[in-house]
Amino acid sequence: MAEIFPFAAWRYNPARVKWEHVLTQPYDKITPEMQQRYAALDAHNLVAVEKGLATPEDSPGNNVYTRAAAKLEEWSRADILVRDAAPAIYAYSQEFHLPGGKTRKVRRGFIALCRLEDFSAGVVFRHEQTLSAPKADRLELLRHTRAQTGQLFMLYSDPARRIDALLAEAARTPAATEMRDEYDVVHRLWPITDKANIARITTVMADQKIVIADGHHRYETALAWRDECRAKLGSDNPDAPWERAMMTFVNAQAEGLSILPTHRVVANVAGFDFAAFRRALQPHFDWYAYPFTDTAERATAWEDFRRDFSARGKERRALGLYASRPSSGQGEGAFYLFLLRADANLGDLLPGVSAAQRGLDVVLLHRFVLEKGLGITAAAVVAEKNIRYEREAEKALAAVDSGTAQMAFLLQPVRVEQVFEIALGGEVLPQKSTDFYPKMLSGIAIYWQGQGNRE
Repeated sequence: MAEIFPFAAWRYNPARVKWEHVLTQPYDKITPEMQQRYAALDAHNLVAVEKGLATPEDSPGNNVYTRAAAKLEEWSRADILVRDAAPAIYAYSQEFHLPGGKTRKVRRGFIALCRLEDFSAGVVFRHEQTLSAPKADRLELLRHTRAQTGQLFMLYSDPARRIDALLAEAARTPAATEMRDEYDVVHRLWPITDKANIARITTVMADQKIVIADGHHRYETALAWRDECRAKLGSDNPDAPWERAMMTFVNAQAEGLSILPTHRVVANVAGFDFAAFRRALQPHFDWYAYPFTDTAERATAWEDFRRDFSARGKERRALGLYASRPSSGQGEGAFYLFLLRADANLGDLLPGVSAAQRGLDVVLLHRFVLEKGLGITAAAVVAEKNIRYEREAEKALAAVDSGTAQMAFLLQPVRVEQVFEIALGGEVLPQKSTDFYPKMLSGIAIYWQGQGNRE
């Protein structure tokens, strides 16, 4: 079902630049501080293309999009960016440790072009909704540059790990690109040009259904660009460069595939009363408190809570909670572990929610605990009126300690099997349910449609 193609990527020339000075995190992870830092590293840093700096003098003829296109042209003329001599599929590995973890992991995938398919075709599946503003920004950038510099992260399912074996074989040779990023992730890239190995990969992928892990906005942008080009020409050309997009494919059964939870921080709930909230949950949840009265006890309580949250969460549906206690003395508080009771009827608690969705802790939190227990509606969640999101649990807890939040809900990560079940079933997860870690570098390979990429 998935049509995969090798391509001759544009890549940074190691004779002219240092990769660690020019490659960036994905555009949606680049903060204003990171923009400034990247720009200061090297005049050829990809941030000028991926997420350029706006200026007060910007105009329709001179803005972040026109400057991005000009930079690509300038860098190609100066051999800062050079195109590979032969079409390839690129083995891409990331060596990393999870935030707070000590064991190093390796995630392997491959970069290739893939034919763009409408979601209705039953080949590509999404697991989250998209927002209009990011798509408008990415489409305007694509119109000007005709280049895809960031990776669409796609999942496929191959329990036999046939492609993984080829990628591991490629990794036995020196990498063409190797660098360590600011999160201590080591990225390595190997072009695979052997036609027999390319054929093996395309054959395995031919009957695959693929799920977008990261990059929903960019995938829909690529579809919109394809449709614009089709309309402009008045016909379809299946071999046109805009009919394909650059993607990184990772086997859902591969070692190193990691999803982090995104915790919820709750604020501005009128009339909030923690004791009343806890009593309202008691008919449906068993709960355990981990109290503390000073800093030393807090550290012990946190470790005890984390241990039980991880262990008990494998046995029962578990939610972690940390709440402000305005009536307590300074330095006092507690962590709470809420375990869904064995006799709880999810059909009654979550009416109108599919069985697959009812299996998700994040849905239980949003549709029952937040909506029914606190009155935080789905519309309020989308507007982020009462909710904000934190990847790191410590930051969520700090918001409560500082008084800027009333509660922090801690979650277990969604399993990749659940992502597949939801996506292939035609459903989507709540906003910010999955955080695939680590992120893939932008600029490690570039698909530049404006430079004759017609394989």
